[in-house]
Amino acid sequence: MTTSIYCEPGSSDGFPGTAEPAYAVPETALLPALLADHPEAQLVVLGPGVPLAEAVLFTNRQRVERPALGVVLLRDTVEVDMLAEAMRAGIREVVAAGDTAAVDAACARSLELSRRLNPAPPAAGAQVITVFAGKGGVGKSTVATNLAVTLAGGGRRRVCLVDLDLQFGDVGIMLQLPPDRGLADAVAMAGRLDEDGVRSLITPYRSGIDALLAPAGPAEGDQVGRELVTELLGVLQPMYDYIVVDTPPYVSDQVLAALDRTDWFALVVTPDLPALKSARLTLTTFEMLQYPAERRLVVLNRADSEVGLTAADVEKALGQPAAVLMPSSRDVPLSVNRGVPLAVERPAHPVARAMAELAARCGARDDDPVRRPLARLFGRRR
Repeated sequence: MTTSIYCEPGSSDGFPGTAEPAYAVPETALLPALLADHPEAQLVVLGPGVPLAEAVLFTNRQRVERPALGVVLLRDTVEVDMLAEAMRAGIREVVAAGDTAAVDAACARSLELSRRLNPAPPAAGAQVITVFAGKGGVGKSTVATNLAVTLAGGGRRRVCLVDLDLQFGDVGIMLQLPPDRGLADAVAMAGRLDEDGVRSLITPYRSGIDALLAPAGPAEGDQVGRELVTELLGVLQPMYDYIVVDTPPYVSDQVLAALDRTDWFALVVTPDLPALKSARLTLTTFEMLQYPAERRLVVLNRADSEVGLTAADVEKALGQPAAVLMPSSRDVPLSVNRGVPLAVERPAHPVARAMAELAARCGARDDDPVRRPLARLFGRRR
């Protein structure tokens, strides 16, 4: 049975619903320790005696530490202003404590959403590689598109490139793909996606590579929620060998959904102070979210730029060695403007070779032939 917790200060009346929670505590200060002892917990119900400020503070923290945990707030009277503040904090439901049926229904809906956000891991399926940068303009989408092409190996492996930059995604333009369908079309199928439905959303690029394109406009992107991203990735994983996720330059709920299912985190940075600052903050966030350190790979783009910061300087600032050093080249913007990744038209180019090294470092399983030959080819990191 799923563990649920009820918190209500100074009350002996018990839980107002019919489905009794597994545990009850008299104050919110006791919740973190109880949750630490019960990682399987998926629901916390805060009684009407919990001050709204405490409820908001608790929920904001859980959104980062335990994104799949649902919080339901009970109130003696549900007011519009209070409801808006609770929703902004991530509280899933606000319900009148005296309405037993409504309390039970709210708890059931929250538990169902938690199960969808945190499903059992698939027995087999694609490795998910999320390409992220905390700052725009560092070449993140260039890395994502070239990495997807490299992993496909000319059609020997199946790769899906997902453009999760819901506001200003560029994958479609960079690959010259028609914006006929994409993530926005998944909204109507939320909660009932299957392989046939996902196949109707993807756009083929070339042998072995499909793309799931970002919405055409920001308004459509706002409709793609975190739970839909989780559902999409869950359906995609059995269909492909690798999923490469391109992201916006910030951590949103949708990005967190992808990060939670990620096998390898490729963090793109350039040798300039603003990019280093955002990369350091990103690594700190990854540590807080307990993403494995050995799965975080720094891609230093424009590594040979003579801008006063060396690769050693970048590594010292980040406290982590760069996994891949990608050189600066005017051929990169030329390839973007032509709509053909360098890994396609010039696989021997230094930038394409750097992408092959990244594929060998993060994209391949131990039993995948893409790992062993590339490891012999490149040897140790430069």
